[in-house]
Amino acid sequence: MHIASVGISKLCFCLSLALSGLLLLLLPCLRTPARPLVLPQPKAQFRSASSWTYRTPSQTAAEPPLRRKDSGASSTAHHRHEPLEMEDVFIAVKTTRKYHKSRLELLIQTWVSQAKRQTYIFTDGEDRDLQLKTGINLINTNCSAAHTRQALCCKMSVEYDKFIESQKKWFCHVDDDNYLLLPSLLLLLSSYHHSQDVYLGRPSLDHPIEASERVKSNGLTSVQFWFATGGAGFCISRGLALKMSPWASLGNFISTAEKIRLPDDCTIGYIIEALLEVKLSHTPLFHSHLENLRKLLPETVLDQVTLSYGGFENRRNVVSVAGRFSLIEDPTRFKTVHCLLYPDTDCVQNPDWCPKP
Repeated sequence: MHIASVGISKLCFCLSLALSGLLLLLLPCLRTPARPLVLPQPKAQFRSASSWTYRTPSQTAAEPPLRRKDSGASSTAHHRHEPLEMEDVFIAVKTTRKYHKSRLELLIQTWVSQAKRQTYIFTDGEDRDLQLKTGINLINTNCSAAHTRQALCCKMSVEYDKFIESQKKWFCHVDDDNYLLLPSLLLLLSSYHHSQDVYLGRPSLDHPIEASERVKSNGLTSVQFWFATGGAGFCISRGLALKMSPWASLGNFISTAEKIRLPDDCTIGYIIEALLEVKLSHTPLFHSHLENLRKLLPETVLDQVTLSYGGFENRRNVVSVAGRFSLIEDPTRFKTVHCLLYPDTDCVQNPDWCPKP
């Protein structure tokens, strides 16, 4: 009996060993299959709008419509570019009857001759002889000939209305002592789009002007704004000019000017900056006799948009530019600049108007 029980115990032990071994062999098959490892995918990288700039019209069609800015480029507002022709620009020249001979004829001989159809002379008296002789667009505003705030605003009011009627894309104002460099003007304006809110010019002050605004309750409130001096010239897009209509059209410009009791160029700045909250785009390319024109580097003169010259108090304040006219022959330097731009200029009375080398 004892021997039989020992045998049975050994048999059970062997069977348990065999079963354990079988289980070890089957264990990998009984495991749940492992899931494949999924690594997180990188997120798509989106380029911000500020990292792009629009191409200019001069770029070829083969280029992509957008190109990346340099990494160190500063962030600036985008401009919609458009190719322009002189027909797209309304040029207003403000003058007075007594300056038709001394100032206006010089402009007609020079830059106005290159943009006669696009230039409109706003004056305060008839001059049919000059009009028939030159074929210019001479507009008698019937405003006072006095150099007063009211007279200046009266002329600007007529300028604005005539521009709106013209359907042109840009309104540019200059005075009768400005030389307008037409190639530079088109280059500057083509950097924008006429449907944008664009007010281009140069302030005569280094700070915003502060004015007292008259309100309906007969009280006064202070308002600050920048304005582009009319003596250097300024340009306004059609899109912005149309928004000025409630305060500028059909004589409203004069009543708006009376609210702040300031001249025409200040009133333009008041409407645009203070009322419409559109900022003046400051540009150093416009120049008036209020600055020292002799500091302008000679090699940059032809890159400017407007030039001017000194008045009776400082006749020597002119740009330093060398040419075939002497300072006695050309005290304003306008003829010299014009012949550098248009060396083949001819005049009816003098076919060799630009001196040859």
